[in-house]
Amino acid sequence: MSTSADRLREEVRRRYAESALAVLERKTSEERGCGCGSGGCCAGRDAAKAGKDVRFGEHLYDAEQRESLPEAAVLASLGCGNPIAVADVREGETVLDLGSGGGIDVILSAQRVGPTGTAYGLDMTDEMLALARQNAREAGVANVHFLKGEIEQIPLPAESVDVVISNCVINLSIDKPAVLTEIQRVLRPGGRIGISDIVAEDRLSPADRLARGSHVGCIAGALSQGEYEAGLEAAGFEQVSVELTHEVADGMHGAVVRAVKTREPASKGLRVIRAASASGCC
Repeated sequence: MSTSADRLREEVRRRYAESALAVLERKTSEERGCGCGSGGCCAGRDAAKAGKDVRFGEHLYDAEQRESLPEAAVLASLGCGNPIAVADVREGETVLDLGSGGGIDVILSAQRVGPTGTAYGLDMTDEMLALARQNAREAGVANVHFLKGEIEQIPLPAESVDVVISNCVINLSIDKPAVLTEIQRVLRPGGRIGISDIVAEDRLSPADRLARGSHVGCIAGALSQGEYEAGLEAAGFEQVSVELTHEVADGMHGAVVRAVKTREPASKGLRVIRAASASGCC
């Protein structure tokens, strides 16, 4: 892996480790600082200044969902959507959350699938994993498993999962073709994805995206709508849908991504998009 890619990965890991520790210390939102879609950083702050419809973090979950969760799980929510609703998670299913953070979507999935189902959370950050496990214990859910690893190399067997969800994380990967191929590998035939992510309009080049925000702020590394669709189709998905929902910066949108695994991956994958620099937040 190149030095610049290593640097980006470490920057993401460090930012989310800081966010987890800040939640454990019950710091205020201002003190917690940057996180993907936190509303206090990069896309969130710039969008708020521009008077845009900023919908990030805990505000994307309804009151009933928030009331069923430990406070720390809600505080640690840094996503840009509600993938539980997107994926239509059902009783008895096995769900995998990529980049599970403080565990909010894993806990909600565990509650939705019930005792006959299983919810996995995958994260590369020790601090977030510790926070997520604490939150799961406080929530009283037993059908959860938190795994340490990278979303480009999912530590689960092939065809072991019914649903893959993710909340504003795939845009942070430095190897998106690997992520999409791995999702396809672990899904059972007929398995589906329900992803919330930041997506660029097709008119924006990688340089345009970098000009609108940092990689760790979920902007510079975001795929365009067309790139996302092509990447999913190349990875072996059909019924692909990338629906833009709300603008977070000029030409950058929160999006709902859906697809179903119905075939094997194509030989050619998605063109890799690399950020022009490893610039920090804001």
